[in-house]
Amino acid sequence: MDPSLQPNASSQPSVAIIGAGIVGASIAYQLAKRGATVTLIERDQPGQACSFGNSGAISEGSVAPLAMPGVLASLPGMLLDQNSPLYLPLSYLPRALPWLTRFVLSATPQRVERSARQLHALHAHAIERHAELTREIGVPELLLRRGHLHLYPDAQALQKDAAGWRMRKEYGFAFDTLDRDGIVALEPNVNERYRVGVYLRDHATIVSPLRYVQAIVRAFQARGGVLRQADVAGLERVNTNGGQGWRLRETGGAVSEPFDHVVVAAGAWSRKLLSPLGIDIALESQRGYHVQFRDAAAVVSRTVVLADRKVFVTPMEEGLRVGGTVEIAGLARAPDMRRAAMLERIARETFAGLPDAAPSRWMGHRPCMPDSVPMVGPAAGHPALWLAVGHGHLGLTDSVNTAHHIADGIVAAKAA
Repeated sequence: MDPSLQPNASSQPSVAIIGAGIVGASIAYQLAKRGATVTLIERDQPGQACSFGNSGAISEGSVAPLAMPGVLASLPGMLLDQNSPLYLPLSYLPRALPWLTRFVLSATPQRVERSARQLHALHAHAIERHAELTREIGVPELLLRRGHLHLYPDAQALQKDAAGWRMRKEYGFAFDTLDRDGIVALEPNVNERYRVGVYLRDHATIVSPLRYVQAIVRAFQARGGVLRQADVAGLERVNTNGGQGWRLRETGGAVSEPFDHVVVAAGAWSRKLLSPLGIDIALESQRGYHVQFRDAAAVVSRTVVLADRKVFVTPMEEGLRVGGTVEIAGLARAPDMRRAAMLERIARETFAGLPDAAPSRWMGHRPCMPDSVPMVGPAAGHPALWLAVGHGHLGLTDSVNTAHHIADGIVAAKAA
């Protein structure tokens, strides 16, 4: 038997992680800390996809899935309205229909409660674990602990989200309801449109998600981890007398050395890797946009959520980031920067102090499951293959806990 086909026979497992966003980077670092031989594989530079442009929120209280009973009534009108927070180009509807069907089926009270329990478990202690990680890798200044302020035009608008706030309360998350004076006391640059606020004072924000990922990857490499730039096109099982493992087939035909374990954390592109193995995951890209106003971070002092418009406003190191909207249009379609222009218009209508200069614009792919619950753990029927897929809008929140869960499983599998 060719020794090159044998998985690692040392006392520590060899692990390949596909995807160096916030989730994959966190898994790589946690496994390297535990002594595994880890290769982190990314086709671009670490953190350059969805992790680059997200809004930085660490939201332990986000236990309500996106598919809530109240959402369904407004769904048809929203999907076809180009100016709504949720938009689906009509030409993409046939491809999106299977996912949308599962999304609708996920909105029953029983399934919503099950999703909430699973999300709450995955979010547990996320803020403290991020605080620990930022200190450990030398970037504690990236964690902003000033809470999240959700804004509504009036009490009637707040009532539309009552189920979500009730669910947060049931899971132990405290919040304060503010009047207009209370809003202005926290964020004086918010205009008169917003009269009611809900303040989650214990939530947090990462003020540069890209720099965070880069710092995690540097710390991973400092522990002996290997970062490899490659485009993984497929996975191949290696069966030998010495055990079982996986090899990675790259675009262009090159085949990697065998690994004891492989973790798929490739975000919205994970489905393309898993489908040939018979692993059919209901994963869809919810394309999100942002605009960023340079040198304007001081316009707000914490994460501010314009709840009626599903827009997050964040004081980033690089400027004021205004992100949000959901566009269901797949991976191949070019960005529709009218969505970003809409965010710029909302920002200028809402906040005083924004510069006249045009902001930069960005679009990225959030990997979303119909029930909002990611797949974290071993792939059923595929030994030594692990999934960290489908974190949707909460990849940053859940990255560290996902890393601990996957690392626990791989270490336990090696011990067995």
